[in-house]
Amino acid sequence: MESKVEGRVEVKMSNSDDRIAELKAFDDTKAGVKGLVDEGVTKIPTLFHHPPDEKFPIASNTESMIPVIDLEGIVKDPMKRKQVVSRIRKACETWGFFQVVNHGIPLSVLEDMKDGVRRFFEQDVEIKKEFYTRDGKKPFFYHSNFDLYSSSPLSWRDSFGCHLAPHILNPQDLPEV
Repeated sequence: MESKVEGRVEVKMSNSDDRIAELKAFDDTKAGVKGLVDEGVTKIPTLFHHPPDEKFPIASNTESMIPVIDLEGIVKDPMKRKQVVSRIRKACETWGFFQVVNHGIPLSVLEDMKDGVRRFFEQDVEIKKEFYTRDGKKPFFYHSNFDLYSSSPLSWRDSFGCHLAPHILNPQDLPEV
């Protein structure tokens, strides 16, 4: 337990309190991981350190491969559609994500999306701060580590998201991406 003196009152802070204060300080910057990089951080902060004894198993069987969902033919074949829906459900329950192939989205659109994401994160931090929030119900949200206050250690990531359904948004409400 660490002791800090603030004015005339001595405050006892446990390691847990220190961690929460450090997390809050990081979150309050609204700059995220990219902000650390932009500041020229030369050492990864301890909030992001994984314990040295933590092992990440690498399996060689197909059970450990990211699920690939093939959408080819689902519009015309109801049985194929049902199988794909089942595979998506299983992938969501076991992995939380999956890769989609044969979706019909042109490569140029996917590249434009990646470029838009890069442009968002490369913007000046003061612009991005306007969109920084932990409220995932907002039409557009940007933050670092959705699980910031519940995960240890943190992941080296920033994220943004946009809810389009069921409400159609006014494009002027979105940041330029």
